[in-house]
Amino acid sequence: MSLIKKLNKWANSHTYYPVDILRIALGVFLVYKGIFFFQNSSYLESLLIDLNFDTFSALMWSVHVIGLFHFVGGLMVVFGLLTRLSLGVQLPIFIGAVAINFFGVLNTQNLIEASIVLLVSVVFLLYGSGKHSIDYDLKMEA
Repeated sequence: MSLIKKLNKWANSHTYYPVDILRIALGVFLVYKGIFFFQNSSYLESLLIDLNFDTFSALMWSVHVIGLFHFVGGLMVVFGLLTRLSLGVQLPIFIGAVAINFFGVLNTQNLIEASIVLLVSVVFLLYGSGKHSIDYDLKMEA
């Protein structure tokens, strides 16, 4: 816990608007991807079918959970509410998105997109939500 407090202290003293804009852009992108996966579940299904899912129910469960996590987690990242938790929960999904390109059909655009999201997410896992967020405002009220 002391490591998180140290990281928060450092992040709050080094908060800049471009970093907050990057966090908001990541959140908006995740919301977009969540909506995209809900509307085009067959696209995500086609990506996951190459991984030889055993049952159809596991495939459908994965498709809906990924869309839901991206949508809700993206909203939390946009507003800076529990950013580390939100991205930590989605981290296996991001790692899986990069891995799908190696075990399934290699699509360079998807690989670059997934790699950038993974990298930026790891940065915000360490950095936190910053000074211009709901987390910071709630911390200052207490």
